[in-house]
Amino acid sequence: MLKFNETEFVAQIESLIALRPQIEKVVDRLLDEGFDNVLLVGAGGTYAQMWPYEHLARRTSQLPVRAAVAAELVVSGDARLGERTAAVFTSVSGTTDDSLRAIEYCKSRGAHTIGFTGYPDSPVARNVDTALISEPKAWPFDVQMLLFFGRLLSLRGEFEGYDRLADELAALPRVLVDVARQAEPLATAFAEAHKDTDYHFLIGGGNLWGFTYLYSMCILEEMQWLRTTRVHSAEFFHGSLELLEEDTSVVVFQGEDETRPLTDRAEAFAKRVSKNVTVFDTRDFPLDGVSAEFRGLLSPLVMDTVMDRVSKHLERVRDHSLDLRRYYRVMDY
Repeated sequence: MLKFNETEFVAQIESLIALRPQIEKVVDRLLDEGFDNVLLVGAGGTYAQMWPYEHLARRTSQLPVRAAVAAELVVSGDARLGERTAAVFTSVSGTTDDSLRAIEYCKSRGAHTIGFTGYPDSPVARNVDTALISEPKAWPFDVQMLLFFGRLLSLRGEFEGYDRLADELAALPRVLVDVARQAEPLATAFAEAHKDTDYHFLIGGGNLWGFTYLYSMCILEEMQWLRTTRVHSAEFFHGSLELLEEDTSVVVFQGEDETRPLTDRAEAFAKRVSKNVTVFDTRDFPLDGVSAEFRGLLSPLVMDTVMDRVSKHLERVRDHSLDLRRYYRVMDY
């Protein structure tokens, strides 16, 4: 597989799974100490990665859980933020300036700050109250968030089967390598077909809306300098559909939660207009060893693995490095 280091990939996923005892200990302590609301704070891609878990809590729990943009939180505040708040942060590098300012802000309000990163000596790891460290560059953060929220909601009586889910996560390294292998020809074909495409229209919903936003902004725009539109499948019919034309590249991210019919509806309409619709559907991947009831929860992880293959092939055919930037961390702002 193109630019796929299986040994490193497996080690990173295993390091996330190995955090289970630490995460459970943190969650148990938070509940014992009376924390009664959770704030999920991120910037860019890490903000978008919080949305599936805000979505999970909103539909299954009475616990107040909300996602916040780090920079906005600092200037706008949050009325519920206080001594009974657990504020969760994620950062691959552990150096995100907006998140660091938000950590200090949350601590100043008395919140307990928790940080997931791959670097123990990074500013994020040093500044949060509780740092949970994986292998460097481990991404995405869905394993940690599934363990955190699975345990939290389970102890509140709002999530059934947490122990089975957590046990089944042990199979993820093998499962996701298989997903990557299956996705490789799909990725090759998409990249070859879209070598010269300069605009993509992305649709997703449910717990894949965060990934849709992330892939649009952080990959296609930031890393490939391509123009995109991103729209939630439930909002597709309220404006953005007017941009579709016969040759518009439409990319649909389809998951397996209860919002699937909304994405089906948007996909069906898109295919009536455009002859250039690509659907990436997590249901097409076997996920051997994962129970049917948990597949939907793993959709962000599966889609991230699939689209990482696409990203590597877009990098190849467009001769545009995924590491190349003009402004981000290049210029002061």
